Amino acid sequence: MPKIFPENFYWGASTAAHQVEGNNVNSDFWLMEHLEGSIFNEPSGDAVDHYRLYKEDIAQMAELGLNAYRFSFEWARIEPEEGRFDQEAIDHYRDVLAACRASGITPVVTLHHFTSPQWLIRAGGWESEETPAKFVRYCEHVMRQLGDDIPYVCTINEANISIGIAKIIKRHQTQNTAQVGINTGSMERMQRYYAALGQAFGVHPQEVHSFLAARTEQGLAIIFRAHTEAREAIRRISPHTQIGITLSLYDIQSIAGGEDHAAHALKEEFLQFLPYLEEDDFFGLQNYTRYVYGPDGYIPPAAEAEKTQMGNEFYPEGLGAVIRYAYRYMNKPIMVTENGIATDNDERRVAYLDRALQGVADCLDDGIPVIGYMHWSLLDNFEWQLGFSRTFGLIAVDRTTQERQPKPSAYHYGKIARTNRLASGGREDA
Repeated sequence: MPKIFPENFYWGASTAAHQVEGNNVNSDFWLMEHLEGSIFNEPSGDAVDHYRLYKEDIAQMAELGLNAYRFSFEWARIEPEEGRFDQEAIDHYRDVLAACRASGITPVVTLHHFTSPQWLIRAGGWESEETPAKFVRYCEHVMRQLGDDIPYVCTINEANISIGIAKIIKRHQTQNTAQVGINTGSMERMQRYYAALGQAFGVHPQEVHSFLAARTEQGLAIIFRAHTEAREAIRRISPHTQIGITLSLYDIQSIAGGEDHAAHALKEEFLQFLPYLEEDDFFGLQNYTRYVYGPDGYIPPAAEAEKTQMGNEFYPEGLGAVIRYAYRYMNKPIMVTENGIATDNDERRVAYLDRALQGVADCLDDGIPVIGYMHWSLLDNFEWQLGFSRTFGLIAVDRTTQERQPKPSAYHYGKIARTNRLASGGREDA
């Protein structure tokens, strides 16, 4: 690593509201988790009770040595019914921002992180032409109330994620076709679940357009239109706030004969969206691993390759490579808004952190304006359909008591942050 990161570099960690707060009862995911026959391993329930324990969690970040926190506001809490805004929810997030300020933590707010109000899904969700205007109305309300205390905002988390989801679904379908009959029971369960899902939302099962669903081309355009229209509204209301979006990006590589497949993946997952991002102030970059392409397309990680709990190849070097190609095409400040590893071996998290941060350091040495690194995640949390079975956190949580226990990786990361801030002339408590 360079001896000195920039003095104003943001050393932080990330969370998402639904994954940590608990009891997000008006969201689409809460409904999906509680259906009979749900494909979720378990419901989120109290999650890790961050809605109640946010002050302690934020103070813990500062004690570790971090100076930034990326977290999300929950649309389903703020607007539980269409057009009715909940002042208690707004006041809660005002208190979260105040807790950040009191601990010397810079907040980076995400306005939509996967979960949506149930009423939005019943009205067509993320395939409806009316959704951008509804999202803008929500963003306007939030920024009028809280914008003075929000220096950085990401409108939408991983706006391109449906592309990756579609690819995963296609791979599973291919495997199922090659193994006819083996997954008949699970397929029938899925059919029953989606029928129940449609009934719960009051629409045809194929019209349940939550954010984490495969998208049509129209749906992708709607998501990015929601971003651009929200950006314009936020800029009018809170001109000091720096505005961006986050995308999930792989380090796209190829072996001989795979160059065209890799080029297609780069265009599909990143380049096609550049026109929507031209007026953004910064780019939120999220990377966890690499994808390698050969003459026949995607090449899965080798059987002997080290893998994370998510089945991803352990490949922290991907972060530096993705920063470089993102900056080559965008030429704007980059904030790493997510990067991390699901593992129950914290020594491997330490190794992942060191190697990923080396990639950030090399990019900084080459003049690329990386303004911050937000590790995913601050806390072990609710990993969507997989429940609480995956551990991404710097801090472990005993969910029977909600007691927090920082892992060695948390202290290691905090020491890196504090050491670099002091070396660059900053204060230890900055």
